[in-house]
Amino acid sequence: MQTRRETLKQSALVAGLLAATGLFPQYAFAYNKAAFEAKSLADVMKALSASAPVESKDVTIGGPDIAENGAVVPLTAATTLTGVKQMLLLVEKNPSTLVAQFNVTDSVETNFATRSKMGQSSDVYAVAVMSDGKAFFAKKEIKVTLGGCGG
Repeated sequence: MQTRRETLKQSALVAGLLAATGLFPQYAFAYNKAAFEAKSLADVMKALSASAPVESKDVTIGGPDIAENGAVVPLTAATTLTGVKQMLLLVEKNPSTLVAQFNVTDSVETNFATRSKMGQSSDVYAVAVMSDGKAFFAKKEIKVTLGGCGG
């Protein structure tokens, strides 16, 4: 009988071998550095090869009206649209605008929750990027009383 430690060691070894041979699914490495380093909504959309987003009632954004602590602001993003390729969460006044990117298919429910740092009050966006490159968004203003980005 294997111990837990031996099982974890073997799992790590197998994962390392798969990574070295490139057998992990490609989407596991779908990190877009340019998008995460972008300083504006327009630059994020350009880095993701998506069109300028259009406001839509089919996309929803959730979060507190006032965040007591900007270090941990809970955010949600959801859509009822079909054909969504990516769901994005953006904080307009953060040093890096894009805070979360979820790659999805039609078999995934596009309803996500995460936490983000916010250094100051800002508009927050949920953006649904479609398979054809079109994008739809919802926007919410969140006021921050105690900065979370070192302030």
